[in-house]
Amino acid sequence: MVTTSPKALTLVMTEEHEMLLKMVRDFAQNEIAPVAAEFDETGDFPMDTIKKMGAMGLMGIEVPEAYGGAEMDTLAYVLTMIEVAKADASHSTILSVNNSLYNYGLMKFGTEAQKQGFLVPIASGQKIGAYSLTEPASGSDAGTMTSRAVLNDAGTHFIITGRKSWVTSGPVADYVVVFTMTDPEQGSKGVSAFLIDMSKSGVQRGKKEPKLGIRASATSELLFDGYECPIENMLGKRGEGFKIAMTVLDAGRIGIASQALGIAEAAYEASVNYARERVAFGAPIGKFQMIQQKIADMKTRIEAARLLIYNAVLAKERAKATDGRFTTEASMAKLFASETAAFVTDEAVQIHGGMGYSKELPVERYYRDARITRIYEGTSEIQRMVIARNELGLR
Repeated sequence: MVTTSPKALTLVMTEEHEMLLKMVRDFAQNEIAPVAAEFDETGDFPMDTIKKMGAMGLMGIEVPEAYGGAEMDTLAYVLTMIEVAKADASHSTILSVNNSLYNYGLMKFGTEAQKQGFLVPIASGQKIGAYSLTEPASGSDAGTMTSRAVLNDAGTHFIITGRKSWVTSGPVADYVVVFTMTDPEQGSKGVSAFLIDMSKSGVQRGKKEPKLGIRASATSELLFDGYECPIENMLGKRGEGFKIAMTVLDAGRIGIASQALGIAEAAYEASVNYARERVAFGAPIGKFQMIQQKIADMKTRIEAARLLIYNAVLAKERAKATDGRFTTEASMAKLFASETAAFVTDEAVQIHGGMGYSKELPVERYYRDARITRIYEGTSEIQRMVIARNELGLR
């Protein structure tokens, strides 16, 4: 990234970016891709490769070195996400949660003590972080949470009770940013955020979710029953939880857009190779116009998604200088990239025919993994609502 002013910010692939890209690509293809099918089948958490990614500095890409991170920029994060997702979407999901949903929130809203205690171990890859907003009856409508955090009589701890659901990395996370109600009568303005140490009593990991895709990315409920959270572990101020959650999701949506692009690229490259090699009616199927049309449409949407992601990268980098938001750009990138992943993986299965439906090839896994990108961190419907409301000046 180089710039003379926030408005003049331009996207530049530096030598450092090129070195990172090569390192991540080599690692992803040599270490992750060979085991992706096995972990998809078993649903086990790929702890060994995740620890290796942490040792490489990939769990704290944008975090300053002083807090255990690599101190790079948003473009570095996006490039990493794309390459990891091309090898395996599950690994990229774990990567995304650590970097955006967890680290970004701590960097933006955490105190110095919180950063030292809760950020350094995660950014340095020693421990795993998670983010917990959703509840069984509270998804996009966070104001309907039923979990509660009540300040004790001594005013030293919040006592947290309730059930959180769909917590990515929940079964293995060491620390979790949890959003819960402190002032229910205030609706969404009564939500507060807390830093939870999963080694303490009062919280248990609930059932592990059996999922259609990203199966090696462990997901579970978290069950709180009298968990005592010190007041110094509140992230931000009381009642700011919803604002923090939405701000963090801006960063998360750039990550999911990048993940979707990586999945789409993997499916596209497999389709191009198959179209060159598969012979039918005496010729490679790539010579047939119907296949050519699919390839052309897939490639065009992929490159359009990439440009929207880069636009969001620029918006986020500008926001660093102004302490502003990049909500619309992040939502547009996430919306279009996730729907591109759906389109491209569907066409990839079609191009491969019966083999695309078989677990012998990774195309069917790309198809399953792509589906979640239109749901988590804000559904496509929510993204359209966010974009429209921002454009119309509505809140």
